[in-house]
Amino acid sequence: MHWDADLRLIVQALRDSGSIAEAVPWDAEAVAWDRFDLVVIRSAWDYAERIGEFLAWAETTARLTRLRNPATVVCWNSDKRYLLDLAKQGVAVVPTLFIEPGTQPIRGDFERIGGVVVKPAISAGAVDTARYEPHQSADAMQHAEMLLGQGRVVMVQPYLRLVEEGERALVFVSGTFSHAIRKGPVLTEPGVLDNDRVPHPDVARYTPTAEEVATAQTALAAVPSLDPPLFARVDLVLDDNRIPTVMELELIEPNLFLVDNPRGLERLAGSVFAEAREAAS
Repeated sequence: MHWDADLRLIVQALRDSGSIAEAVPWDAEAVAWDRFDLVVIRSAWDYAERIGEFLAWAETTARLTRLRNPATVVCWNSDKRYLLDLAKQGVAVVPTLFIEPGTQPIRGDFERIGGVVVKPAISAGAVDTARYEPHQSADAMQHAEMLLGQGRVVMVQPYLRLVEEGERALVFVSGTFSHAIRKGPVLTEPGVLDNDRVPHPDVARYTPTAEEVATAQTALAAVPSLDPPLFARVDLVLDDNRIPTVMELELIEPNLFLVDNPRGLERLAGSVFAEAREAAS
């Protein structure tokens, strides 16, 4: 909990509203999850390293109580091949090639005019992710081969240079836009695989354009769920034509940047309280 500034604020806001709120590790032993009216996933930041265990926990917990976001959504969102589903539904996403284990990478897939980004399809916090300049295509291919050798699905994306103007992260609560931030680029050094890098550098409040909000709403409408997610973060970047494009759709355990957004905290706590009260009735 001491690593997650958002979590501390959420728990306190819920307690201030009269709720009984606890922060419990998802993998804690002998937890009776059915004693909670609502379980909200927050900083389960090790889920990608233990994906099988985590998804099994989510499915089991969802049978015992109300889980948010739902286990089906968590499972879908845990593998970035969901970008293919979004693209099929007309959402503007970063063009992505997925390479399955057992497939031999093709050098040409790593030769892009602006360079490429290589990362695993199941990952969080830019772990095992790097970008490569056009002359580093051999290094990019070697990176992909390393991941494939570990039995992991690989993503290859064009490096969109306008990310250097900042990534946009739009936060939604119960399907309604709440607030946004802009942060600096993460992959600042080409050809460097650095798993200790800061995942959210130079965070600043941001007012998104109407086009950016519309793009994010279109992405959320494509989520395979009847109800909107309790919380969601849509990460956008401008493509070469300055069109907002979805980089990632974060529905499992995103940083919601609530420390400097008291209204966002109020909205989230209110939605959590309402869902818990509904589940208890």
